[in-house]
Parts: sequence; structure tokens; C-alpha cells
Amino acid sequence: MEVEFEDENLRRLAFDRFFDLGFERAVVKAFRMRMLFIDAAIDERAFYASKSWHFEKLKGDLAGKYSIRLNDKWRLIVRLEKREARKIVIVVSICDYH
Repeated sequence: MEVEFEDENLRRLAFDRFFDLGFERAVVKAFRMRMLFIDAAIDERAFYASKSWHFEKLKGDLAGKYSIRLNDKWRLIVRLEKREARKIVIVVSICDYH
């Protein structure tokens, strides 16, 4: 799938190994691993198949977005779009779920 970022800092976090955006090492590592998997995925069915991700559609203020677990505390928030025949994951934020 194609990947886009709403925030330049998140794009940098994905590709710059010296940049941590203030997150602890485990969160950064999990984020980068998820990004590699997302990039290689054909569509979002791969996300549902990875049970440990707890990929779920969000409600309320975050309606239209999805959550991917990074660890017990942190979640990656994404949006899915389809443009022509392409599926795109837009990385929105990393948030504390508690």
C-alpha cells in the first residue's frame, strides 16, 4: 500500500534512524516495524490478520480513522483512502490510549 503522512515529523520518524520525536525506543521500533509491514501490504485485510495489532475502526471524534497497537499504551492512528485503483494509508498520529 502507498503511505502518506499528515505530519512531517511522523514521516521523519519512519525514515530517520537518529530521530525519535521524544518517544521511547520501544515505541519508535514498533512504529517503524508497522510502517514496513504497511508498506508491503496489499490492502487492509493484512492488518486485520495481524491479531496483535488490534486493528480497529474508531468512533466519536476519531470516526473515519483506525487504530493500530504499538504497545499497551501507544496507538498509531491512520486513515484509509482509495484513489482510483490505489489504496493509501495516511499516518495521522501516534497517541497515548490511556
